[in-house]
Amino acid sequence: MTSLNPVSDRPLSCVPVSLGARSYDILVGANLLPDAGKHLKSVLKNPRVAIVTDETVADLHLETLQDSLNRAGIANTALVFPAGESSKSLATYGELMNQLLDTRIQRDEAIIALGGGVMGDLTGYAAATLRRGVDFIQIPTTLLSQVDSSVGGKTGINAPQGKNLIGAFYQPRLVLADISCLGSLPKREILAGYAEVVKYGLLGDTAFFEWLEKNGADVIAGDIDARIYAVEQSIKAKARIVAVDEREGGIRALLNLGHTFGHALEAETSYGSQLIHGEAVSIGMIMAAELSAKLGHMTRQDSTRIRAHFEKVGLPCNVPNVPGINWNAEKLLAHMRQDKKISGGRITLILMKAIGSAFVTQDVGESDILSIIRQEIERSRGN
Repeated sequence: MTSLNPVSDRPLSCVPVSLGARSYDILVGANLLPDAGKHLKSVLKNPRVAIVTDETVADLHLETLQDSLNRAGIANTALVFPAGESSKSLATYGELMNQLLDTRIQRDEAIIALGGGVMGDLTGYAAATLRRGVDFIQIPTTLLSQVDSSVGGKTGINAPQGKNLIGAFYQPRLVLADISCLGSLPKREILAGYAEVVKYGLLGDTAFFEWLEKNGADVIAGDIDARIYAVEQSIKAKARIVAVDEREGGIRALLNLGHTFGHALEAETSYGSQLIHGEAVSIGMIMAAELSAKLGHMTRQDSTRIRAHFEKVGLPCNVPNVPGINWNAEKLLAHMRQDKKISGGRITLILMKAIGSAFVTQDVGESDILSIIRQEIERSRGN
């Protein structure tokens, strides 16, 4: 379904996520936030919501959202938390639950997640557990959250032992992806999101990867039409996979391309701002490509082509120099052993046969994994 955006002459795209009784729509377009109330009202059982956001996003977008809700007759209250990965914690989750209970949000009311992946994951998990489940709506404001974390119902928080180890599958009632919100993001955040965009080309869509080779720089630079197309195609790719495998029992695991390596890098930096999620995933995809080539699944030509595109658009390819971190392959492998996808004591990896053809495997020996990690650490040191 495509219709005119009510506050813009650009088309408003509606991407359905088909999950039976849990189905919902993802609206993609420019300048959607000022008219959010009209879109949200149709999915609310009761016109009262709590908005969960962070301090940075609140300064940029909260007033616009609340004005829209007020015009639509939707009562609302805002709960604002610190920005950053540290808010995906048991402590913040507990604080959020207490505040939601204090606001007396009932089971027929809803919670809105306004922000990036941290707020979406935290809010979704709170919604899944508050009164044994209340509706929630995703309004993702970063490129990464629009193309990845807001789609598919994965919610959760981090534990000291690893990322996203506490959580639930819980689908939103609606996702509103306003491309205009991306204009306030620093380039670093855009690049972090672009890593997830290019992932969809690598795991299952050669033509989309080729389009990104030609147009990726425009997506990053801020071209609205290029951004809308990139977000829409990414969402469609994820929606197709989620519709087949909602709870990651099969092909949904492909969406973790680069993530097992990336999560290990994040864990070693304690999920700090020195290395944000999309950057870690970018480096992780390079490691996955190098390992795929090393094991003979992918040609060296394809792995080189992937690295060349990443370097061209400015995606990080190398393990970064982080103050206080002495990168060690064995320590990173230890983090990988804590990954939630591990089964039977074996690490699950997503590798590639070619650009656009990924597969899931547990048949890679730890010695080969260590070899690639060491290789990339040495490469980053210029050795």
